[in-house]
Amino acid sequence: MQDIDLEYICSVIGNLSGIPIRVYENGKRTFFYSVVRLPVDPICLYEERILATDAHIGYYIAPSFHYYGVVTRENTKIVIGPSIQMKCSDADLKSLAFACDVPADEVAEFVAGMNSIVQMPLDSTLQILCTINYILNGEKLGLKDLIIYDEEQKTLRRRMERERSAQEADPGEKYVHNSLAAEQTILNFVRLGDVAALENWLSDAPAVRAGILARDHLRQSKNTFIVTATLVSRAAIRGGMDIDDAFSLSDAYIQKCELCGSGEEVINLQYRMLFDYTERVEKLRRGKHPSKFVLDVTNYIQHHIAEPLSTEDIAKALFLSRSRLSTKFKAETGENLVDFILEEKTEEAKRLLRYSDKPIVAIANYLAFSSQSHFSRIFKKYSGCTPNEYRKRYAVET
Repeated sequence: MQDIDLEYICSVIGNLSGIPIRVYENGKRTFFYSVVRLPVDPICLYEERILATDAHIGYYIAPSFHYYGVVTRENTKIVIGPSIQMKCSDADLKSLAFACDVPADEVAEFVAGMNSIVQMPLDSTLQILCTINYILNGEKLGLKDLIIYDEEQKTLRRRMERERSAQEADPGEKYVHNSLAAEQTILNFVRLGDVAALENWLSDAPAVRAGILARDHLRQSKNTFIVTATLVSRAAIRGGMDIDDAFSLSDAYIQKCELCGSGEEVINLQYRMLFDYTERVEKLRRGKHPSKFVLDVTNYIQHHIAEPLSTEDIAKALFLSRSRLSTKFKAETGENLVDFILEEKTEEAKRLLRYSDKPIVAIANYLAFSSQSHFSRIFKKYSGCTPNEYRKRYAVET
């Protein structure tokens, strides 16, 4: 591109932001700069979708809730990312490393590198994109040009006065608001981690119309989603989910929602969010009324599922003796703690076998089993079949 030194610009922005940045020409990466060392560039999972962006400025939020920004001029693209608003757990980053096929001996370096990337709100990333876009395309754009804002904000006072006048003239107009009973039913399923009950209820759910939050159908769907995310995250916290985990997940889902282009997409994402929270709470709750102790144990296990977990590790984290930990867990849940740990690892293995094409040996390594044969023995003990048999029976095409 004439008179523009893209490598210089990207290096400066990379140094200032602390976020990896790349240049693509005709779909091929020609330059990469990062102040942190990443054994594998995580963009590999989403590169095709990110490069499909045609607008001068675009952004993509990955399933891991990291986001990437794109600036396009003709056949040239500059891509910045990944960044994230809130710090990821090491467990989530290990899962990302697994998806990116990071070699086992470089996973720790990958996690350290991802943790070193500057956390940045999406708005700040978009401002960086606006700067790059001005350099490349000469357009002076701001956040208001990129983010979906209701145009009615500009005439809010006039609109409110009109609505007030209309209501006074026709007091008979009423809107049906969301049923409190239905709302409480859903939140209770989330709080209890009752996935089966949620599935049954939603299959025959009553038709409920939300209160009018916006005139535009898409904006209405998104506003309803945001309210739902707020309520569901708090229900999950009451059910035992870690506060930071619940709020980070809520923020990430809301960001994902803002990228939806239709009401149907928002509704589908909302259903996934409901089940995601409920499934996460279900993993934590053991017994009808789990104590704080049980929730602390199960939260710790979920956060360290990809590590070689032992009762000694958990006891040390909870400031208990190993014997006291095991005895108390057994007394309150009726389950042996070692069995519970291995059952949870088996459940995570089932998910990976079903929804990924990762080799069985890679799954065994990721879940910190000492060998593939050890993993296979444990898996068969708790699932009744070998990993290979399970994959053949239940694998979902990706």
